[in-house]
Amino acid sequence: MDATEVAARATDLYKTYGSGEAQVIALRGVNVELQRSHFTAIMGPSGSGKSTLMHCLAGLDSVSRGQVYIGDTQVTGLGDAGLTKLRRDKVGFVFQQFNLLPTLTAAENILLPLSIAGRKPDRQWYDTVIDTVNLRDRLDHRPAQLSGGQQQRVACARALVGRPEVVFADEPTGNLDSRSGAEILSFLRASVRDYGQTIVMVTHDPNAASYADRVIFLTDGQIVDEMRDPTAEAVLDRLKSLDTPAAATQSER
Repeated sequence: MDATEVAARATDLYKTYGSGEAQVIALRGVNVELQRSHFTAIMGPSGSGKSTLMHCLAGLDSVSRGQVYIGDTQVTGLGDAGLTKLRRDKVGFVFQQFNLLPTLTAAENILLPLSIAGRKPDRQWYDTVIDTVNLRDRLDHRPAQLSGGQQQRVACARALVGRPEVVFADEPTGNLDSRSGAEILSFLRASVRDYGQTIVMVTHDPNAASYADRVIFLTDGQIVDEMRDPTAEAVLDRLKSLDTPAAATQSER
């Protein structure tokens, strides 16, 4: 893949926690390139390292060995000020917990990262994002006055309004009912298809993964497979195979 087509990448990435007998190796030599203007899902059994990989890619967690890049910026080795600037200017985040400030309106929550950075929103893009997430009539409402699905749409708009190089979404539909979850996934899909956004999503849900262009599968801290143009059924079958002893043995080779 041409370097200009890569939104984020990891090279020989290791992450360990603890030491001695208590040491846990969460990532084992991961090499991955995440394509720009694509929707990538990261999946794997519980404890496979999928959230750790996303946190390392996003600069939310340090790495034990290897390199991480977002665009042409090397994340590994950045100090606190550099990481803050990277997360502010190049990265958007959507989490399972909506992480909205309860005293702010939806509009104020959406614009908060730009306000902190001292940046004015691109008004045309702001309007596009608001209309895409269908929040025009909720902008003056505070989080307690919004449904869970509406709160997550506010969180998605907040992640996108600064036009980051990549948006990382960690189980973004985990706290939502199926209808609200489908709305969020459709919005993320549209942001990639219609506006060229780059989305990287950790999920355990095969249906959520079916919205992605590509699914990467982890087991025991290693990438063991990937799938293009996934369907929910194909992803479920692949996940079942990863849970078998044979799959675990294969991943250690």
